[in-house]
Formats: sequence, structure tokens, C-alpha cells
Amino acid sequence: MTLTFEDKLRNYARLAVRVGLGIREGQRVLVQAPVDTAPLARAVVREAYAAGASFVDVRWDDDDVVLARFELAPEDSFETLSRWRVDAELETANDGGAVIAIRATNPGLLSEVDPQRVATYQRALATYRKPYSQQVMTNRLNWNLISAPVPGWATLMFPDASEPEAIEKQWDAIFAATRADRPDPVAEWQTHLANLKARRERLTEKGYAALHFRGGDTDLTVGLADDHIWGGGAADTPGGITFTANIPTEEVWTAPHRERVDGVVVSTKPLSYNGVLIDGIRIEFKDGRITGASARTGEAALQKMIATDEGSHRLGEVALVPHSSPISRSGLFFYNTLYDENAASHIAIGSAYRFNVRGGVEMSTEDFAAKGGNDSLTHVDWMIGSGEMDVDGVTKDGAREPVMRAGEFVV
Repeated sequence: MTLTFEDKLRNYARLAVRVGLGIREGQRVLVQAPVDTAPLARAVVREAYAAGASFVDVRWDDDDVVLARFELAPEDSFETLSRWRVDAELETANDGGAVIAIRATNPGLLSEVDPQRVATYQRALATYRKPYSQQVMTNRLNWNLISAPVPGWATLMFPDASEPEAIEKQWDAIFAATRADRPDPVAEWQTHLANLKARRERLTEKGYAALHFRGGDTDLTVGLADDHIWGGGAADTPGGITFTANIPTEEVWTAPHRERVDGVVVSTKPLSYNGVLIDGIRIEFKDGRITGASARTGEAALQKMIATDEGSHRLGEVALVPHSSPISRSGLFFYNTLYDENAASHIAIGSAYRFNVRGGVEMSTEDFAAKGGNDSLTHVDWMIGSGEMDVDGVTKDGAREPVMRAGEFVV
């Protein structure tokens, strides 16, 4: 059966709504979308109503408008926010609704902009947005991230193609990565999610005290939070709605211990962060805290990110992804963390997910920290895995067990 582009687009929208959001009858939905992704956003709106949504609203974004501000606005204006944009998220969450974001932007959009302007804005935004972010970090609402081609991103991925050809190639890559190009992608996703659930449950059962990463220039020991739980695939809200936060997703992840990370780690793929490409990241840790950081390109943006607050000097996530994942096998670099983090094992600077610690959602900030959980205004994933990476699980008595060899699971 040959699927047309329209078939694949409908499949993709249906995946986002049925598997991603898992909408419950009568829920309201907020869709966040760049104007360049309007065809997908419209398809998501229709699928959401078909799934029983009571009200679907769209909040539009635009790269050109964002760039104009950072290039031309007065120097003292970058703490000014459009609070209504964040309030729309919080209002939807507080009303028991669901939020889906189509995250798509030109990865180099802000590469020529003063990084202090971006850092000032990001800090102001993260501070005001924290009440909503806390709901996301505790799975109190069903939410989902997907993406779609935009011109500047597509031509960066496929520099030898014309813009229309690049967009077509990028659509093909996204449909393949999300399985939307299959006749029954929902059924395939149910099988995939079951496999991820089995893997996360096995790792939780192991209860390792730490993971040791060794490969290339990386030699890093990541202590794991006390009473940690592995996540991966689908999750449940307190109200019992099953959702899948990221499409695609190939990872299983948990919370590091904020004071038990030691060694050196080097990135294996570039990181696209707030419109700046950061490549060749090298970070040293001692007793959980970053003691040295550099990058071949984008180092100023890296340093600004680490300087966000005390928690951004520590890790909030460690994730394992097989080197044979579909996105890795494609050989493509997406310049988008939603995809690239599912091609390689990765770590995240910043806040930990509360649900990665047993009972963590109900804990005070102090009790969560005592278990090893980290708190921060930021959470930024970057890739450290490769076909050379070995990972050992370190048990509580100090014994070692192989978890991954040459980038593949053996546990």
C-alpha cells in the first residue's frame, strides 16, 4: 500500500493526538505551532476534535518575529514577556487540559545575536513559566512534543537541495522517524511502547547505584538518585490519562544524584540551543557539580546556560538510547533535540523529573534534593552516546554489570 503525503500527514496528526496526548473525552487542548507548520497544526486540531476534545486553541509562533526582536529591540527590554502566552499554557493545565507543541525553528536563528540578550530573556521566561514547567516535570497534565519542517531548518539538514526539495526530504525523514509512513502507525507504536516499558522496568528492578560511561574521550560516572525509577515510552497523569510526551522516543531515562557525578564527558553530536549551534562540548564534574566546561563552537551560549542558576551546574537526567535506533540508523543529524536525543544516549543539565524518584511528585523540594534530585529553571539535553560507548551498571556493593556494549543494550 502506497501512502500519499496527505495520508502520512493524517497518520502523524493522529499519532500526536491518540498516542501522544491520549486525549480524554471533554478535554480542552492548546496547540503551540510555528506559522510555517500550519498544515500540521490544522490536522492536529481536527484530530483532537475527532478524539473528543471540547475546545482546541492554537498559539502561533514565528521565527522572523523572534529574530527581529533580538536584533532590534532596546538593550534593556529582554526581561519583558508576553505573559499571556505562558498564561495560556497554565490556564489549560489548571483546567485539566492537554498541551501539544510543534517545536520547529531554524537551529541557527540566533547565532549572530548577542548571547546575553538570549540568556536574559530565557531566564525571565523560565522564571515566569516555572509553575507550568513544574506541572510538566511531574506529569500532572498530558502533554506532547512533535515537529515539522520549516525552511531554514530543512535547508540546514539538506544543504545540497533546493528549499522545496529540502522540505520534502525533511518530511520524509520525520515521517520515517515517527513511523507515520506505515499503514498502521498507532499499532506499531503500541508495540514499541510495550518494549520501552519492559526495558525501563528491568532497569528499575536492577536498582543500580551508578552508571559508568566509557568511550571516546568520555570517562564519566553518574551516580543515580536514591529510590530512582526509570522512565521511557508512555506515562500516566494522576487522573489516569496515558500519554507519550515525545514523538519520536527511543530512550529510557532516570534521575542522576545531584552530588554523585564525577569525570569527563564529551558530546558526540552538536546541540541546537536557543538558535545557537553548540559543538564539541567537553564538561568536567566533581561531586556532581560542573568544574570546567568548553566547546569548539557556541561556547558563550554554553556558559550562559550553565550559569542560569545553581541547579544548572548539575545534572537532572541520564538517558540510554541504543546506537541502532531508527534515527541513528538514518545517518541524519536533525539539529533538533527532539530527534537527535533519540539517536544517542544523553544527559541533561538542569532540573530532574520528579517522577523519576519514588514518591518524588509529592515531596518537598528539600526532600527531593535529599534523595539526589536536582532543581533548576532549565533542562537541556545533549548527546554523549555512540557506537563506541560502553555503559556499566554499578551495584550498591560496588560490583559492575554490563548494561551497554558498543552502544547496544546487553542488560
